[in-house]
Amino acid sequence: MGHQAPKTARFVAMTVLNRFRPRHNYAGPILSKLLPQTAQKQQATDIVFGTVRNAKAIDMAISTFAGCPVERIPSKLLNIIRIGVYELIFTPAAAEYAIVNEAVENTKTVAGKKHIGFVNAALRQITRHIKNRQIPLSDTNPRRALPQIPSTGCEFDICFLPDPAASPADYLSAVFSLPEWLIADWLTCFGVEKTRQICFAANRRPSVYLRPNTLKTTIRKIAEKFRQADINFEILDDEAMIKVKSPQAVEKLPGFAQGLLTVQDVTALQPLRTLAPQPAQTILDLCAAPGAKTTQLAELTGDSAKIIATDIDSWRLEKVKENAARLGISSVETIAYEQLSQKAAEVGPFDSILLDVPCSNTGVLAKRPEVRYRIEPKTVTELAKVQVRLLETAAAMVKTKGKICYSTCSIQKCENSELVKCFLRENRDFELESEKLVLPSAEEIDCDGGYMAIITKN
Repeated sequence: MGHQAPKTARFVAMTVLNRFRPRHNYAGPILSKLLPQTAQKQQATDIVFGTVRNAKAIDMAISTFAGCPVERIPSKLLNIIRIGVYELIFTPAAAEYAIVNEAVENTKTVAGKKHIGFVNAALRQITRHIKNRQIPLSDTNPRRALPQIPSTGCEFDICFLPDPAASPADYLSAVFSLPEWLIADWLTCFGVEKTRQICFAANRRPSVYLRPNTLKTTIRKIAEKFRQADINFEILDDEAMIKVKSPQAVEKLPGFAQGLLTVQDVTALQPLRTLAPQPAQTILDLCAAPGAKTTQLAELTGDSAKIIATDIDSWRLEKVKENAARLGISSVETIAYEQLSQKAAEVGPFDSILLDVPCSNTGVLAKRPEVRYRIEPKTVTELAKVQVRLLETAAAMVKTKGKICYSTCSIQKCENSELVKCFLRENRDFELESEKLVLPSAEEIDCDGGYMAIITKN
């Protein structure tokens, strides 16, 4: 037990997973505290989030091929095995011998030599059953292969997965580690092929997209900085964002500290571009934290609008202040949620209200992998009640001819189109100007899912 292994990416990942409880905490903050101990930040991050995203499929492979149900494996050994199985199946470029050897070393460090044989045997059993670590999915029986990306998977030597033709919900739930009720809901709404695409997007390694701060710079100037720093990137077709193609710590990107950049998903960018806020307007951001859309409002209005930002979570509201300060924005005033009524009486009614409501996060499962282990149908129902209340709050504060931009990072109808339809039925002085649902995608320009609606007061 006195053996000390170096703090490698796999060791850090193991430590994070040992402290992580899917229903009670988040892997990200635990990882952030431990990351200074390793130079292999990207690998540690990939292992942690990849293992969390694919935990159900990984456990199924362990129980099927290692000859031992996961419930009977002590947790500190189980997470070492899970990491090994994750890499064997989902990172085919990682050398098999390195995966197994380091699992053995980590076992020696945290559990002692007597457990080495068990961990080694479990991983060797699984490798014996892997026929091909990366094969085109079109060349294999879907009951034998766990999908990695839309085109490839890891093939085993026997059929152990549900039959996708006989039961698509069972199959997709098993291979993508997602709740069966959620898959069933998507199948009803979107059909088999779109649901399959959503599942791949929910398990992808999400790309980093950057929005230039147009108050200070242009996308071309940022591109030049990135070229000089040898950063691999791509400018999107509409020239609104940059995709970072080589793994980087965002805080260390050229221009980030100077407030030239904000991280934002392609889908999250769209609601406010559709709203098209104007410089002379008084605008309320009702659920502002952590501030990516609040600062986008300021940029779109040339930092000349009057923007009031609030959030029920006072700790996260501080993030809005920090982001606005970093970007050099002066038009945003943050106020405590308890002061909203008084502030609205002073400066309202508002020309525009941004209502980016708390939601089930079913459009952002790749970035928030814990959600799949917490979400239940009743959670979504309860959230919809909160969303309705927030929409009614916004409706009472918007002026005639004013607009509410309602947005979520959910793809559930009950939080989106159905909720808006119901609101409009009960509030005849409002009408729907436009709405759009974006499904998450794992394509080249990958994106999260989300919904947006522009609602106008007559």
